[in-house]
Amino acid sequence: MNVRLILLSCIFSCGAVKQDINDKINGLCLVAPSFELKPAYYQPIQNTGANWVAIIPYAFCSPTQPQVTFDHPKQWIGETTDGIKQAIQLAHKSGLKVMLKPHLWVIGQGWAGDLEYTSEEQLNQWKSSYATYILNFAQVAHELNVEMISIGTEIRQIAKTNDFYWIDLINRVRKIYSGPLTYSANWDNYENIPFWRELDYIGIDAYFPISESKTPSVEELIKNGSETKQEIRDFTNVYLKKVLFTEFGFKSQDYSTSGHWKQDHKNKTVNIDGQANAYKALFKLYWNEDWFLGGFAWKWHYKHKEAGGTSNQDFTPQNKLAEKILRNQYSKNKDQ
Repeated sequence: MNVRLILLSCIFSCGAVKQDINDKINGLCLVAPSFELKPAYYQPIQNTGANWVAIIPYAFCSPTQPQVTFDHPKQWIGETTDGIKQAIQLAHKSGLKVMLKPHLWVIGQGWAGDLEYTSEEQLNQWKSSYATYILNFAQVAHELNVEMISIGTEIRQIAKTNDFYWIDLINRVRKIYSGPLTYSANWDNYENIPFWRELDYIGIDAYFPISESKTPSVEELIKNGSETKQEIRDFTNVYLKKVLFTEFGFKSQDYSTSGHWKQDHKNKTVNIDGQANAYKALFKLYWNEDWFLGGFAWKWHYKHKEAGGTSNQDFTPQNKLAEKILRNQYSKNKDQ
């Protein structure tokens, strides 16, 4: 850490206390719904052995309109403050712990990782309005005793600079919310985040490309993934903080571990075994490591009977072999 960051840390991190989570996080990222939730939707989640869920509010901006906005009248109810509160309350009633994981949707490009503003005026507008968004949900987390907050997801460009802003935002969140904080870094950017010392855990959205095989075996994936695992382990030694996979997952299609963003998905075929092998390998690589806190599988739909299935190529493990693999792992680790 350079001198500037050390000074910033001293200025803004006073009073921040690391809070340990003792149980392995066996989590699911829940898809924000367009409909009212029912308690029955949580039973299939409980059946997997999951003990945590990530609940995801959405906000919006664009490359030309930096104002971050949320709680739109036509927005899906599950993405709004009221819908998020309902989801948290139902999760808690079902015995599940909650991580709030705010996502930013960039109109016209989708992913927030490439978002940048060259104008200082626009960047300042973005910073101010993004802070309003995060602090709104920090208040929700405080009121409903949420167990963890991620302060952002894959905002790759803005997060690796503007360290003063992020440290100040963390400090402002801590004045409202006393629970653990993390940030959800993209897999290729976690080493560039300048504010890990101010957070409780290192969060990674873990879509590491580790095999170009059409249907990689478990053995191949473990062998290829061992170097990445060691790199992450070495990184934890720098900050002396545990790592959490704030997202992990694989599509159920050919070449599912080669990098989903670079594939022509229209020409892929369903590959249930490739997804299942990737789940098996990931659990074998990470889940028994004491420096690894656990993770959240991307992604889980509330209407379980209608989700996934053997003809589905998307990330969800629901009603596929991968769900069985996940259930076996989460059930045996549930009380650890």
